[in-house]
Amino acid sequence: MSRIVNQAPEPIGFGLVAKAKPAAEAHPVLLSVANLTSQYGRIQALRGVTIEVRQGQLVALVGANGAGKTTLLRAISGVQKASAGEVRFAGQDITHLRPDQRVRLGICQVPEGRQVFGPLSVEDNLRLGAYTRSDKKSIEEDMEQMYAMFPILKQKFKQAAGTLSGGQQQMLAMARALMGRPKLLLLDEPSMGLAPLLIQEIFNAIISLREQGKTVFLVEQNAQAALSIADQAYVIETGEIVLSGSGSELLDNEQVRSAYLGI
Repeated sequence: MSRIVNQAPEPIGFGLVAKAKPAAEAHPVLLSVANLTSQYGRIQALRGVTIEVRQGQLVALVGANGAGKTTLLRAISGVQKASAGEVRFAGQDITHLRPDQRVRLGICQVPEGRQVFGPLSVEDNLRLGAYTRSDKKSIEEDMEQMYAMFPILKQKFKQAAGTLSGGQQQMLAMARALMGRPKLLLLDEPSMGLAPLLIQEIFNAIISLREQGKTVFLVEQNAQAALSIADQAYVIETGEIVLSGSGSELLDNEQVRSAYLGI
């Protein structure tokens, strides 16, 4: 545990407090990753990573830049190949499934950098999020739910997504993923590059998803904000999980406070 080093960014605290939820044991395991390794050429990015995400919980993964956070998400979504280990989703081994097959099983990722379809309208971006669905009435109902969650998207629904602000694009990226009605939502650095007020709005939306019983795996460099709302959390360093516990436990951990919270 002594390998935690002071590489974290300046924390931004919002006083976010999520409502208490039942103990982890009350939630069945939805995603399990066991002894996962992955590499880019000769560079080993993940080293025997083992984590689990339980249904209905918000699980956070924190760590410095280059620690392996995004690589783990990419391995879960199937974009990054695993060189060893296993990924299971809802009891099924998905280690060797293609990304599109994982999407159809219910895994949706909001990538780092948002990656909205810039020339298309906000409305068209949302409809693309529901491309695996054929239930037209429910799709329209979900569109209205997304507009209720992010009212600015309703105001700009005919506007090209590429002309939105960074915060608005992040909202659109989240809403687009939710249009697929995912069983597991993967969020990669949703606060990146955003002003504090916009970050708070994004995290309030994440809290709302948690309170609705959605299952969320949140990768975030802003450790204080992430741990403040997480049911369970992991700390990753140089491709290895070095600490785990509840969000509140890690917030109170002296090593985490020193390395990631600047306290």
